[in-house]
Amino acid sequence: MSRIHEALKKAEQERAATQGSSTSPSFATTPVADPPVFAERPAATAEPLAPAHAGMPAFAGPFSTDTLLARCAQLEWKPDPATMLFLNGDDNARGTEEFRTLRSRLYHLREKMPLKKLLITSALPREGKSFMSSNLAQVMVRQHGRRALLIDADLRAPRLHLMLGTTSDPGLSDYLLGKNDEFSVMQRGPLENLFFIPSGTGATDPAELLGNGRLKLLLQRVEPLFDWIIIDSPPAVAVSDASVLAKACDGVLMVVRSNSTPVALARKARQEFPDESLVGVVLNGTSADALPYARYYYESYQKKATTTRA
Repeated sequence: MSRIHEALKKAEQERAATQGSSTSPSFATTPVADPPVFAERPAATAEPLAPAHAGMPAFAGPFSTDTLLARCAQLEWKPDPATMLFLNGDDNARGTEEFRTLRSRLYHLREKMPLKKLLITSALPREGKSFMSSNLAQVMVRQHGRRALLIDADLRAPRLHLMLGTTSDPGLSDYLLGKNDEFSVMQRGPLENLFFIPSGTGATDPAELLGNGRLKLLLQRVEPLFDWIIIDSPPAVAVSDASVLAKACDGVLMVVRSNSTPVALARKARQEFPDESLVGVVLNGTSADALPYARYYYESYQKKATTTRA
């Protein structure tokens, strides 16, 4: 027992001697709500978040911006100009101002609650959740110094890679299966500070894969590097994936399609999430004449601004 006591005492002395001289890694970006923590958790104190995988890739170095830029693949995206509003070269396209307004409201909410990891879902397919996820991530990085990570967690019917015009693998499912590490499943395209994790190769049991604990680990490890993490999920009514994903996020934004989503199903989808996690509902697919005054004001303002600059 005396040897154990001496060893513990010596370890405590060494820890006290080095604690004052240690520094935390940092990176040049806009400060985020939570302090960055890049160091790996000690194996002796960390509870296992998922079953161990033999030979599972894991990045062991400190997580920093330099590491992110060095390890993340730069690809040539070919985005769909009809749906990717901030990647088509027209900053004043119809719908762009609505996304700027949504961005402002989310920042206002962030002043009242921790809000960085945001899940986008809907009651049914084809409500516009992927459209909302991708364009929200794009508008976030239009602000100087902001960095966003877009994740396609719809392992059943992924669409984000098609909309962005890029590859679907390696991606999230490959990470959850233990085949790839955090940075090897990320990619970036032409828009600075926008990073993307596609769905990955086909998953035979998406619900079990999303709930195996490694998604939570992924978010914990990369969260300090981003101002926003936007996650596109499957519809909430048909499958349980969205409710599983919501447990790893700070808030849920639900998309409802105008004149399409049945009220009963919208309410049923709403019940899948706790009251405190639902941060808002977005009405998608409104007609061009739905808000004539707002559209007229915005168009007039743009014309006035253009005339002033000239």
